Amino acid sequence: EVQLQASGGGLVQVGGSLRLSCILSELTLDEYTIGWFRQAPGKEREGFSCVKYGDGGTYYTDSAKGRFTISSDNAKNTVYLQSDSLKPEDTAVYYCAAIIWGECDLLLNRHYEPDHWGQGTQVTVSS
Repeated sequence: EVQLQASGGGLVQVGGSLRLSCILSELTLDEYTIGWFRQAPGKEREGFSCVKYGDGGTYYTDSAKGRFTISSDNAKNTVYLQSDSLKPEDTAVYYCAAIIWGECDLLLNRHYEPDHWGQGTQVTVSS
């Protein structure tokens, strides 16, 4: 069964850091592009970072550049999101999602439905 399991969220103070993990089961980074999304209360879901299948190329939206770093470990079949200098507006449920053989700009497009979603992990940034 294909699964994406996101973890690593929690409560952190302003300026703090968290590392989120997305563990992949029955899918591989050779075939699947993996993205990170978040949804804050009362707001639309937002895709903001991605690692492409095969070559591991990374992509960030403009709002994510500088404070978020996506990485992957093929041996562990895991994608990470390092989140630094966190702000209260980063408070959201964070999700990972996957599409097979897809480009990052497609996966992160708000009109596109990924092939697979993981369950969310809550990130709360307190001021």
